Amino acid sequence: MAHYGFTVALLFLCSVTAADADTAVSCYRIEPATVAGIVCADVLLTLVVVVCTYRWASSRRQRRDRADKVYMNVRANCKA
Repeated sequence: MAHYGFTVALLFLCSVTAADADTAVSCYRIEPATVAGIVCADVLLTLVVVVCTYRWASSRRQRRDRADKVYMNVRANCKA
């Protein structure tokens, strides 16, 4: 049922866009260099998030592995 409402809304928006295409409204032009900069910044930010997440998860895993070598009760405290 939710897909039906989404389909109706999508068709409505497409018809509104098609109706606006006939009018002589000027659109804001975005230079290709600006789009390339936005895409590069997005890729760079995504890589930073992935690297930070990987390093954080690795440090947690190493801490848990080191706890296995000491005593079982210490390991239980480090897993939380």
